[in-house]
Amino acid sequence: MGKAVYIAEKPSVAQEFAKALKLNVRRGDGYLEAENAIVTWCVGHLVTMSYPDKYDPALKRWSLDTLPFLPEEFRYEVIPAVEKQFRTVSGILNREDVERIYVCTDSGREGEYIYRLVEQEAHVQGKERRRVWIDSQTEEEILRGIREAKELSEYDNLSASAYLRAKEDYLMGINFSRLLTLKYGDSVSNYLRAKDRPAISVGRVMTCVLGMVVRREREIRDFVKTPFYRVLSTIQVSGQTFEGEWKAVQGSRWFESFDLYKENGFKTREKAEELIAYLTDGQGAAETYAGQELPKDQAAPGKSGGASAGARHTLTCQVASIEKKKEKKNPPLLYNLAELQNDCSKRFKISPDETLRIVQELYEKKLVTYPRTDARVLSTAAAKEISRNLNGLSKYQMATPYLQDILQFGSHKNLAKTRYVNDKQITDHYAIVPTGQGLQSLGSVSDMSRKIYDCIVRRFLSIFYPPAVYQKVSIVTKIKEESFFSSFKVLAEEGYLKVSGIPQAKKTAKEDGGAEGDGGEKQNVDRDLFQAVQGIRKGAVLPVERLEIREGETTPPKRYNSGSMILAMENAGQLIEDEELRAQIKGSGIGTSATRAEILKKLMNIQYLALNKKTQIITPTLQGEMIYDVVDHSIRPLLNPELTASWEKGLSYVAEGEITPEEYMQKLSQFIVRRTDAVKNLRNQFQLRACYDQASQFY
Repeated sequence: MGKAVYIAEKPSVAQEFAKALKLNVRRGDGYLEAENAIVTWCVGHLVTMSYPDKYDPALKRWSLDTLPFLPEEFRYEVIPAVEKQFRTVSGILNREDVERIYVCTDSGREGEYIYRLVEQEAHVQGKERRRVWIDSQTEEEILRGIREAKELSEYDNLSASAYLRAKEDYLMGINFSRLLTLKYGDSVSNYLRAKDRPAISVGRVMTCVLGMVVRREREIRDFVKTPFYRVLSTIQVSGQTFEGEWKAVQGSRWFESFDLYKENGFKTREKAEELIAYLTDGQGAAETYAGQELPKDQAAPGKSGGASAGARHTLTCQVASIEKKKEKKNPPLLYNLAELQNDCSKRFKISPDETLRIVQELYEKKLVTYPRTDARVLSTAAAKEISRNLNGLSKYQMATPYLQDILQFGSHKNLAKTRYVNDKQITDHYAIVPTGQGLQSLGSVSDMSRKIYDCIVRRFLSIFYPPAVYQKVSIVTKIKEESFFSSFKVLAEEGYLKVSGIPQAKKTAKEDGGAEGDGGEKQNVDRDLFQAVQGIRKGAVLPVERLEIREGETTPPKRYNSGSMILAMENAGQLIEDEELRAQIKGSGIGTSATRAEILKKLMNIQYLALNKKTQIITPTLQGEMIYDVVDHSIRPLLNPELTASWEKGLSYVAEGEITPEEYMQKLSQFIVRRTDAVKNLRNQFQLRACYDQASQFY
């Protein structure tokens, strides 16, 4: 019987396969060999696409005359730095005593591409080939993956999609980067006073991301703050006070008035003062308008300060309605890579590529499942084995008290019937969860790695807990026919928040006076106050301590941080205005979970974007804005999510066998030819100079 070869993506993974198979191996140069098996590995990519000069030496010189470059047959070559390992792997795959090849590269499009290129360049023939598809590197999962390995041919569509993605990136990069550099590179370098003409780098995903950041920055610059004025009442009940926010609802004298800013404020202070004057029969004090308490000699508690000392009267309101209800908040879905990257950016101020590096390390140490996933749910198969994950976590000190709760709830037994299990929402891999194994490795990883592991564990344990329950009280009070709204919420039952932690209440407009007010509810209010407002009855008359005007102003959109940028890339399809197209590419973003962090990093390396490491805020550079303007005036679709997301969806269609690779390539080639010819005929240097001037004033 011939030998079986197991080819992994990197040496550390190969070691885990050898351990799981319990092979008695001897170490060779670039492989491990046992009596009936050989384990070898790539070191990432061993093969890459050849540059144009390999097709024709004349193409080494950049020229508009040689564009577009669209080879009939693509060429590939071994990467010089890893040529030795390629020769080793190629020799093993072609050995006469090798009968079967198990492909154990990462279970995804990129992992598939890595192996297929090796097989292609090694000219492997006549071997049985099987694909190992796993969700973690635990021994059980590795053995299951080998046991259930399918014929490699079943992944041919995925392979075709991977080849197309690489060809697309290659052709766009080669053609459009050369095209725009030749056309506009001198103007950019002259403006920046650079010594050399910089290459203008563009790509299907990276240019779209650049567009999102630049557009956001310009929205912020162009934003004009609009002041608005809200009227608030301070109401007394049982020795406590609470606020009510006026809104111009139906029945109000100002209902649908042009003087309103939304329904809960005025465009001018004068109109807010007019409202208070009306409510106090013209006896409200100017100091009260400003939101300042009057000195005790001018206005007693429960009184509105008058225009004169003798013009005081008691101001009251009547309770028009009071609503009491319980609100349940379910545990969030599990982590996919984008959600984890976003959380780590917010909590720990680390970049998405650093998060990916750490969670990849946790995966390789068997601590968590496969990280490059877009799914936030588990598969039915994984749900059936979830007790194994939970039992393993009993050795993790933090998890112990929560596991006791879960055992008591018995919720893990019915997990398959919950929203956390859905096979239809999974493409390649289910959500990131702890395996319950590899805990001995936690001592050898960084403090940040342990923090991220803790986040993953807490998110996982949360799904077995009941919802958090809030008690809510909503009150509408009236002064004359004008309505004031108050809302309170307190946590009644911790539920899953016992595991994940109780979120801190966000600062409301009432508290900071600067954000746009929306009459939001008060959270985490004083228990005594909550008890007091619960005792209020409809029709009750309550004293109003004061009326005040609180000035706010509209706020510009927030800049992207590294985490929110990853989420924006994942959800880019939602930005599309065309309903039909948006529905068509629902769930499709730009880039993939495996590539988004890398794309961001590249944009920063080529200095199109800048990252504040302390805050993780992303901003464009002057060069980045200039490149944006170049693309905007030449190949505008590259800046839009519509094109990028639709192509990403097209790659999915190829992987699913719904369209052929030939159809996809035809569409791609036509786009490149059409856009290249159009740019060659442009004469827009003068316009661009004006754009550069406009951007440069901010740097």
